[in-house]
Amino acid sequence: MMKKVILAVLLLCLFCCGCGKKKDVGDDLSKIMKRDKIIIGVRDDAPPFGFRDKDGSLIGYDIDLAKIIAGNILGNENKVQFVPVSASDRIMKLNSGDVDMLIAAMSITNQRQQILNFSTPYYMAGQAILVNSSSKATSLSDFEGERLIIVFGSTSERNLRRNVPEVKVIGYKTYAQAYRALKAGKAQGIVADDTILLGFAVNDKSVKLLPKRYSKEPYAAAFRKDENSIRLMNRVNYVIEGLQAKGRLNRMQEKWGIK
Repeated sequence: MMKKVILAVLLLCLFCCGCGKKKDVGDDLSKIMKRDKIIIGVRDDAPPFGFRDKDGSLIGYDIDLAKIIAGNILGNENKVQFVPVSASDRIMKLNSGDVDMLIAAMSITNQRQQILNFSTPYYMAGQAILVNSSSKATSLSDFEGERLIIVFGSTSERNLRRNVPEVKVIGYKTYAQAYRALKAGKAQGIVADDTILLGFAVNDKSVKLLPKRYSKEPYAAAFRKDENSIRLMNRVNYVIEGLQAKGRLNRMQEKWGIK
């Protein structure tokens, strides 16, 4: 009988110790510092924010910002692991814990604020339309009843439906797929953030960007909507606001041609 009691006590102690460890995990910033590496979801198909150079390395405005944040938190800009995300899967990868945060050409919207926390904005974009150079269109109203391309998970479809109710919307997972579809004649234009579309127009004279902008899209880093993300978000805000105050964000934007 005594052996059974002792065994029960030991099992109870083990259980309690296990519970204690689970509670002592720490918030997101603590986990990052203990791991000595920050994992950030970025785009690899959205120049000039996140894309791959000829050697396959990730480069861009968002990539530079992510490295600066890693350097501030961990003392070394190389202590960052990049995880490519798309507009359609980035929120899922954040909430599943695959990444600590997102710096992925992502704009703040009222809908997204219901499920995510956002940093101070680090860039202001606006939605525009990319068309073939031969197009006679001058504004969104010229596409009534026509086909326009959006990227799934972006804010483009909502803006289209509001401004041109009769437009025929075609969706793709990535900007590269959307661009190829436009070139193949599957639609009359692509609606997306101007800075991303500009990357295609600069490198391909057979397409052009129409001058009008249809929205304001403040880009920000995104975090899980959880109290464990608050310290990390505050630390990132400190970095972004410091870069803004020193004019470094402006210099980074000039570097990537988005100023």
